[in-house]
Amino acid sequence: MNWKHIVNVVVKIVMPLVLGGAILYWMYRNFDFQQVRHVLLHEMSWTWMLLSMPFGVLAQMFRAWRWQLTLDPIGERARTSTSVYAIFLSYAASLLIPRVGEFTRCGVLKRYDGISFSKALGTVVTERAVDSLFILILTAATLLCQLPVFVTFFQRTGTSMDSILRQFSPMGYAVTLICAVAVLWLLHVLLRKLSIYNKVKATLSGIWQGVVSLLHTRHVWRYIFFTVGIWGSYFLHYYLTFFCFGSTAHLGLVCALVTFVVGSIAVIVPTPNGAGPWHFAVKTMLILYGVAEIKALYFVLIVHTLQTILVVLLGVWAWIALSMEKSYSLTPNLTNDDTKLES
Repeated sequence: MNWKHIVNVVVKIVMPLVLGGAILYWMYRNFDFQQVRHVLLHEMSWTWMLLSMPFGVLAQMFRAWRWQLTLDPIGERARTSTSVYAIFLSYAASLLIPRVGEFTRCGVLKRYDGISFSKALGTVVTERAVDSLFILILTAATLLCQLPVFVTFFQRTGTSMDSILRQFSPMGYAVTLICAVAVLWLLHVLLRKLSIYNKVKATLSGIWQGVVSLLHTRHVWRYIFFTVGIWGSYFLHYYLTFFCFGSTAHLGLVCALVTFVVGSIAVIVPTPNGAGPWHFAVKTMLILYGVAEIKALYFVLIVHTLQTILVVLLGVWAWIALSMEKSYSLTPNLTNDDTKLES
């Protein structure tokens, strides 16, 4: 019996599912799920929900287009269709095994366009660094802009930090602690993986080329535009859902931005599509903005579920489309027009 393999399976698959499931169970343990059907059919505006969905698709397409720009300087040119399908499939794959999507999309490009796996993985590392920096800047700006609002809120309500902390139950503290431990464990796993890559010189070289590819990108402004497009689309994908419910429609753009940032940070915890930590973080912030707890629970459950279904559908579509294509090894006579970066 290969105990190392079993441990890897537990860490990569079982633990994220258990963690996400435990948080969701704690949040919805006394929840009346029969009411969800009533909310979906009679209280929610499906028009706004449907209007939000194209932005979820667009965010992933922007990511694919930006990825092409990063691959171009290192001499790796992927077709636009393959890049888009790779991104669609990577998000769906991460629903099964958190963080496996980064490897999945590199594997898709390797198989169908002959792109170097190690170089593609290096560009993904660069991409994550850029996105982390963007979120960090957005978080800092949001906190600065909202600081006066929080101060006013505390002054008018007489609320102190002690009173807020007293509202947390022991289980609330436990969930927060578990999320923090999960983040630390993820960092530990990533560092271990990097130490393995360091032992393989050729792989490390390819990854490094991908990492520094951003320095040689010819279309810097297009890269910045795509980055803003990614996160702008993600935000609109989320913000428009506020208008689906009477309890959140009046909260405004700033509240949406604050909860969006908090939710984006929460999904760092490795659970499928952030399930559990995202629900907990966004629900808590909505309550701070005056939304009743039951209404906040409806919001996070319905919005996250429908957005996850979209990810699944895009992944299935990508899988079907790719299954109809021949792998790169079977089509060695690709023309330059097939492989050049579409402008």
